[in-house]
Amino acid sequence: MLSWDDIDTQAKPEPKKAEPQPVPGALQSEQQAVTEPSANYQVESASSAPASTAAQANSTSTAAPSSAVEAARAAVNDLDPAPGLEELEMGAARIQVDEKRIINCRADLNQLVPFKYDWAWQKYLDGCANHWMPQEVNMNKDVSMWKDPNGLTEDERRIVEYSLGYFSTADSLVANNLVLAIYRHITNPECRQYILRQSFEEAIHTHAYQYCVESLGMDEGEVFNMYREVPSVAKKAAWSLAHTGSISDPNFKTGTAETDQELLRNLIAFYAVTEGIFFYCGFTQILSMGRRNKMTGVAEQFQYILRDESMHLNFGIDVINQIKLENPHLWTEKFQQEVTQMILEGMELEVAYARDTMPRGVLGMNAAMMEEYLHFIANRRLSQLGLKEQFPGAQNPFPWMSEIMDLRKEKNFFETRVIEYQTGGALQW
Repeated sequence: MLSWDDIDTQAKPEPKKAEPQPVPGALQSEQQAVTEPSANYQVESASSAPASTAAQANSTSTAAPSSAVEAARAAVNDLDPAPGLEELEMGAARIQVDEKRIINCRADLNQLVPFKYDWAWQKYLDGCANHWMPQEVNMNKDVSMWKDPNGLTEDERRIVEYSLGYFSTADSLVANNLVLAIYRHITNPECRQYILRQSFEEAIHTHAYQYCVESLGMDEGEVFNMYREVPSVAKKAAWSLAHTGSISDPNFKTGTAETDQELLRNLIAFYAVTEGIFFYCGFTQILSMGRRNKMTGVAEQFQYILRDESMHLNFGIDVINQIKLENPHLWTEKFQQEVTQMILEGMELEVAYARDTMPRGVLGMNAAMMEEYLHFIANRRLSQLGLKEQFPGAQNPFPWMSEIMDLRKEKNFFETRVIEYQTGGALQW
């Protein structure tokens, strides 16, 4: 990059008692010398008077291009016009819809249109329309209730602490997986567009947890390090991390049945299990608290987060199923058994978390009811992936959760009003 330091703008100094003053227009001539295409990089000294031809002849203010300028010129002359990581063919035909694929596509990723997966673009638009920011939520009532010794029971405080402890880490893990692993292996631009939106939403969620912790005056170190200290939280985080190690390796590349299955395994682990199972006990607990007019600011943020996460889950399921359609050889009987095992492992980890956070009945629920709910959720995830349900007859003991996850219109049970699906900036809090 060219800077003023690369150009010698000083003339031989003339001895003067007063500080030299810049000549009007000198700065403009300097800028023109650098920015105009025809400029020869000659810069007239600000201390040289243009009236004296002899002084100009003897001046050293006109310097030859520096080595940095010459290097920049050489680099521009040698610049390869094929940008990006992909080997683009200059003058190639325009992209056709049929050339697009979710993975292992060699079509130009810089060309968003024409769309092949309209559902991915629509989810991106819906995500943008659902924008919100944590500090828009009023936390005054929550602060008063949290500081009141009689505001919450010990079991209720435990739920708030554990929920913030797990989610503050989980959304960071998901964001890291999206940015460092998934994005570079998904070879469809409209899907990538949504992944970018999702990554931003994960950052908003982490911001929301920090906002809650700070507002309530909680011990930040204790909350954010909980995934290393509380076994039921640590095991869920460890399970998620175990499924991202390989594809986050810079040397990992898809293109073989083995590596393509590894990518599919990662997508199932993070979309169907981490976001599709691990979040549901905490969501249900906090939202049940909001239904009882407790910690309504925290609950309102969790309501928005759940709405985001529901869309993340649906997008992930669509991506997984599209990969299956385009690559049927990956969906072997053995791999299906492995995926079923992954879903059941996630369900068992979430049941253990429910028992840890609810040693007794609280908020109109208990660990047994949550286990029934998680059986229902596990069946849903298996069915969405085209796999056999493992808990016949499992019912949803919390039907109000389905109402909250309705993305188009929902009743805000904290303020008994209707929220239309719109940008956060247009909401009236």
